[in-house]
Amino acid sequence: MFEWAYNGANASIPRNVGPECAYFLPNRRKILETIFSTVFIIFLCTWAWKRMSLPKLAVHFRPKRRGEKILLVLMSFILGMEIGFKFTSRTVVYIFNPCHVTSMLQLYLLAAEPSPLVTAIFRIQLNLMNGPFLAYAFPETESRRIFADKALYYIQHALMVVIPYYLLRIGGPYTAEPLSDMSWCAFSFGLNMAYHFLFLQFMALPIQVNLSHILCPAILDPFGTENYRLWTLVHQGILCPLLCKFICATSSFFLTKFPPAKTEPTLTSAIQESSCNWDDNHSKESSKTSDLVSSSSQNSHKHVE
Repeated sequence: MFEWAYNGANASIPRNVGPECAYFLPNRRKILETIFSTVFIIFLCTWAWKRMSLPKLAVHFRPKRRGEKILLVLMSFILGMEIGFKFTSRTVVYIFNPCHVTSMLQLYLLAAEPSPLVTAIFRIQLNLMNGPFLAYAFPETESRRIFADKALYYIQHALMVVIPYYLLRIGGPYTAEPLSDMSWCAFSFGLNMAYHFLFLQFMALPIQVNLSHILCPAILDPFGTENYRLWTLVHQGILCPLLCKFICATSSFFLTKFPPAKTEPTLTSAIQESSCNWDDNHSKESSKTSDLVSSSSQNSHKHVE
């Protein structure tokens, strides 16, 4: 019924599609690894949830900056072309690869109004930068037969790094937790692994398409044995928080200390200058409302007199 979504997957590329990849691991091994990963994910997310926190400060609604609009249009255009190529090549299923999902999260961040949810999503996607890193370290463009399609591969993954840096420059809801805080890293990695083991795996098995290498390892994978998925929990569990903290530390350096690029004394100054506590806002608005009501009441009494 949905063959049009995956029939175009290139079977000539090793470990890309087909029964050889789908049955690289025995079914018993898949079940045991999925159970182990699920327990690990629950433990990780539970541990992180108890320690996670969001800033008490919130940003008032503000007009979108020109840079946000440009990046929003550019990423929308790039992602739209990616989806178009996948429809024409009958590989729509690849839309569910993590990098496309991360790009969609970034589109939401560029379009949404400031809120605690925006801050939470921003911190989560900071821990998904292993996608563009691995895309450049181990590029997989063999299945992209058109030059424009190959160019989009590199442009999209470059934008995935540019957007977080620009949003950190804006500040406001786009702030990261302290470098010593690992709770958001642990929670995000748990969500990342849950997406792979509990969603991509069950989507990839029936159609035998190796989505994000969940069914079998890549040819260039140095851990390409039967234990490759367990090794993934280890090396990606180190790489994801490492890249997140590296991006935050380098962004902080360039935006607060490097003279040619310095814009703010600290990355949180934008939030402090343009926001205040939600409770304070509510009390101020309530006092303003009561003042208006009392003044109008006094005016009506004067009018009657």
